[in-house]
Amino acid sequence: MSKPGFWDNNSTAQARAKELNNIKNRLQLIADIEEMLENTQVYLELLEEGESDSSQELEKNLSKLDRILSKLELSLHFTGDYDTNNAIFSINPGAGGTESQDWAQMLLRMYDRWFEKQGFTTETLDFMTGEEAGIKHVTLLVKGDYAYGYLQAERGVHRLVRISPYDSSGRRHTSFASVEVLPELDDNIEIDIDEKDLKMETYRASGAGGQHVNKTDSAVRITHLPTGVVVQCQNERSQHKNKDMALKILKSRLVELKEQEQADKIDELRGDHKDIAWGSQIRSYVFHPYKKIKDHRTDLEEGNVDKVMDGYLDEFVEAYLKHRKAE
Repeated sequence: MSKPGFWDNNSTAQARAKELNNIKNRLQLIADIEEMLENTQVYLELLEEGESDSSQELEKNLSKLDRILSKLELSLHFTGDYDTNNAIFSINPGAGGTESQDWAQMLLRMYDRWFEKQGFTTETLDFMTGEEAGIKHVTLLVKGDYAYGYLQAERGVHRLVRISPYDSSGRRHTSFASVEVLPELDDNIEIDIDEKDLKMETYRASGAGGQHVNKTDSAVRITHLPTGVVVQCQNERSQHKNKDMALKILKSRLVELKEQEQADKIDELRGDHKDIAWGSQIRSYVFHPYKKIKDHRTDLEEGNVDKVMDGYLDEFVEAYLKHRKAE
């Protein structure tokens, strides 16, 4: 990195710096494991010599070692081309108006808390509130080691069953929302986008989004006419910056489509994208008549729904990654 000319191409240099950081983190994990093993040996020897106070320290050390080994084992699942990248993360409610929009906001709160626990940072790219409650759409840039690798586990339709707070009759409702995850691509990844294939619109950012929106008069919406893919960004005050970010999201989506299948029809290109409705969910969150969250891909269940909604998603994410590896 200190070599003359290394930072001449900033995007390439940043990619190399990130790659180096990932290698350093793995080496640090290995060093931590070696230290824990040495400590374990010391505590065992002290126990053999009759030092009973060492038993608690040994237990703490073994618990920490187990967590580190689990983290290292999980990192071995990240072998995809973009697993180390940041992630472009979107939530969209399904049919159902306020019910589904409220569910989308509940999911956003859950993920916000999980991101914080993971040490990820987020940047809001697009946010639109519902008329009465909830959100119509949100897109975040999630930054952190293996953000895209982890978040692939959450891609799909999420189903909620509860007694609706918006139903005066107190009836049970089922709501759906979809999570879309794309890798943030480096600038040196090339994909041809013809300007003639783009329809660009500008509009004023709308909706009170609290921490999730910056008001601007320079929001940008871009439609890729050959595929019908629509992307938008309203985070920056500069129209130019919003356009650059929207094009970056578009490139990520087009790369995803290209990797799925080279075909003429967008339905074929979109591969396993499913309707945001019954039968396509990856996970169900049941709040009534009983409380249970079940992942339909791994069959993992959790009865403490409050814990999960407060951002404790590690078990679900890890179970999916291991399941995918086994397949």
